Amino acid sequence: MKDIIKESLERSFSYSEYRNAVSQLLLEGKSSGNTQSEDLLHYSQLNETRMNRLEKTIKVSDENLLKLKNLNKEYIWLVLSEGWCGDAAQLLPIFNKMAVLSDNIDLKIVFRDENEALMNLFLTNGGKSIPKLIVLEKETLNVIFDWGPRPSGATKLMKDYKEKFGVIDETIKTELQLWYLHDKGISTQNEILALMA
Repeated sequence: MKDIIKESLERSFSYSEYRNAVSQLLLEGKSSGNTQSEDLLHYSQLNETRMNRLEKTIKVSDENLLKLKNLNKEYIWLVLSEGWCGDAAQLLPIFNKMAVLSDNIDLKIVFRDENEALMNLFLTNGGKSIPKLIVLEKETLNVIFDWGPRPSGATKLMKDYKEKFGVIDETIKTELQLWYLHDKGISTQNEILALMA
């Protein structure tokens, strides 16, 4: 496992490098990942706008800021992502804001499709759901925990809808974005910091 993690870290991006890589692909009319389609390109463009907005509006609560400042070890937050992923667009700006506010968190992002071996170590119910946050002890690269692809409230929303209607369609995707909008990143911060403790 450690070899796979090391290889992925060698291919990783900082947050700004990741944003630039996705933006560059969009300029070429492409989305990230192995599959190219009009839908994925459209989602990638939407996510670009969404992330630009979230970078300006995401706030870390005073309570959570204190927890971030009081981390007593150094960590790497390694995230599996793709530019077309709606959940990643909602969550990466939160991860970044938290990492920026802590001297003890180094945020690294890798593309899922380019890091299949890593993704296969952190499946969600057998699926390659992203984003997936892998929290590593910086010194040893030991995995402390992994989290994702979304906060528990958002997961419940999706699960309940799928049980009721049997599909994941545009209606629930819109409802999910509204859930994120109202939550303002608080559930994500709280869940991750509870695990960090």
